[in-house]
Amino acid sequence: MNPPAAPPPGAGRNLLLATVGFTVNFWAWALLGPLGPGVKERLGLSFTAQSLLVAVPVVVGSIGRIPIGALTDRFGARVMFPVVSLATIVPVLTLSVVSSFPALIVTGFFLGIGGTAFAVGVPLVSGWYPPARRGFAIGVFGAGMGGTAISNFSTVQLADAYGARTPFLLVAAILAGYAVLAFLLIRDAPGRQRPAGSAWARVAEVGRLPVTWQLCFLYAVGFGGFVAFSVYLPAYLRTAYDLSAGDAALRTAGFVILAVLARPAGGWLSDRFHPVPVLVWCFVGTAVFAVVQAFQPALMPIATICFLGLAALLGAASGSVFALVGRVAPADKVGTVTGVVGAAGGLGGFVPPLIMGWVYGVEGSYAIGLMLLSDVALAAAVYTAVKMSGLARRTEPGGRPPADAAPS
Repeated sequence: MNPPAAPPPGAGRNLLLATVGFTVNFWAWALLGPLGPGVKERLGLSFTAQSLLVAVPVVVGSIGRIPIGALTDRFGARVMFPVVSLATIVPVLTLSVVSSFPALIVTGFFLGIGGTAFAVGVPLVSGWYPPARRGFAIGVFGAGMGGTAISNFSTVQLADAYGARTPFLLVAAILAGYAVLAFLLIRDAPGRQRPAGSAWARVAEVGRLPVTWQLCFLYAVGFGGFVAFSVYLPAYLRTAYDLSAGDAALRTAGFVILAVLARPAGGWLSDRFHPVPVLVWCFVGTAVFAVVQAFQPALMPIATICFLGLAALLGAASGSVFALVGRVAPADKVGTVTGVVGAAGGLGGFVPPLIMGWVYGVEGSYAIGLMLLSDVALAAAVYTAVKMSGLARRTEPGGRPPADAAPS
């Protein structure tokens, strides 16, 4: 058996630059989250209004990945990374001067631009790495979602220590520096295929590929599950286990960090064994841990094991899905497919918290919500094993199925 092809010179540099860009833009994208409770108290907002304030940039950043991915296919990451970073500076600086709720909502809408950086980096990394190494490389890039953790750890602390405007001015300066660095040093992969036609025509074309929507479902379960827990876990831990706000936040940070670290591991395992079996086992494990936690074990160590297990499996599944994207998406449409699939994952994170909150309000229990997660994860495992098993046979490390092929 021949060893996997080595990536061309420059691949490592571009992977590093893409990961840094993803991290910095996600840091900016998540700025409103840590400030939400303080804004709620200062403006006397309801919980619903606070949730809307935090949700707007996330929703815009998720949906915005679709056009940004298509534009990346057209113009390349060397152009789009600086454009996205510079565009994000405007709402970041605006946050340092606005204070009313309507102004914050409008600013949060444009802050969502930072969340679209994901759809710029995946096609860049995919182009530089051969299929047999692509999963791990995209997983490393995906670890840039840790920018949200940086925001959670630093925003309030910087504002308290150095003034309310400090986090915004710092992030804007970093974004400007990165935009210059990206334009000077990022290079699109040799032989990059530049598609013809408009961005919207490519989105429509990608929407007709069955594999696009299959990948959307898998990513909505994997990454959507991660997003849901990262948003809802503090409230769950405080209600179910009577933890302090600080303890719940610390445990949630541990959940996020483990999921971020597991993402490259999912990509590496996908390179080693193929994404399909890795996804099956990740979803089966997620179902098992969700069932155990549905019974709300009285011992906190058992709950900790369940949530850390969920973090590792959901993070690995997220990395594995994009390892699959790198194998099955047409080479000139990776950015467009990434945008659509990435949007599905981001939006998928908002349904579970709403269901969990509604069920708890009606039944006074989280068990039903966790059992529903288990059911969805198990359905994803069965679907992957049955409907997508053909991909395991047709996409060997050096191959790619026909662009219009649907998994059998």
